[in-house]
Amino acid sequence: DDKRVEMEIVLFADKSEISEELTRLRSHTKFFVDYAKSDELAGRRLNFLIQEMNREINTIASKSSDAVISQKSAFLKEELEKIREQLQNVE
Repeated sequence: DDKRVEMEIVLFADKSEISEELTRLRSHTKFFVDYAKSDELAGRRLNFLIQEMNREINTIASKSSDAVISQKSAFLKEELEKIREQLQNVE
């Protein structure tokens, strides 16, 4: 029936909506840069932010069917892994 179809469309649109994840990713990135620039040793905090950024990127990649977003997500995950490895060398 029409109500069921409408509900399915709304659910599909909600599952493919990534604006909240992008907002959180931007926020985590800003905090990461701020902590990285500070004089205080923030290795654990930076590691936590990397985990959170990875989580958001994974969610974005799983929600999107766009090939460009999938490629960029994979690239970002690789770069975050490099940063995480560098942080372990500093700690």
